[in-house]
Amino acid sequence: MQAKEIKPGTVVNFSGAPVLIESVHVQTPSARGAATLYKFRGRNLVTKQKTDITLKGGESLDGADFSRRSVKFMYADATHVHLLDDADFNQYSLPLEEVEQEMGFITPELEGILALIYNDECVGLQLPVSVELTITECDPTARGNSATGRTKPAKLETGISVQVPEYLKQGERIKVDTRTSEFLSRA
Repeated sequence: MQAKEIKPGTVVNFSGAPVLIESVHVQTPSARGAATLYKFRGRNLVTKQKTDITLKGGESLDGADFSRRSVKFMYADATHVHLLDDADFNQYSLPLEEVEQEMGFITPELEGILALIYNDECVGLQLPVSVELTITECDPTARGNSATGRTKPAKLETGISVQVPEYLKQGERIKVDTRTSEFLSRA
């Protein structure tokens, strides 16, 4: 796979391990005859470490022997998160500390969770871009504040806190971006 074909979300082999590309920066040359540089920031799916990769325009990386499987959240215990494959009903377990950030968005009814499978082993989770969650705690609304752009903290059903507009009340469902933990809209 050539450098110009690699996009965010692609999994490539780098130094013998699968790397999930998170961001791409293209640096165009200022001098005639110089090569375009592609700078990739990724996460090693086995060690969970950030990796920076720089390639010239003509260089390439191999795609990883990797798949994404649709799964459902079953339960979490003190040490692991347990998932069920939708297609063949295999069960996968991931250490809780590896998916701690993702657990703030996972509810039992959440659809669209993908397990990242490398060499028949689950190495991570990929969540939908946005999820719907219910506000469980927030300050009451003040009359007349609906026209302002001010926000307030709100605690959601999974335990995470996000900034929401002042007009929202406890019990309302909202959409939250799973990449940035930001409020998107009412559900």
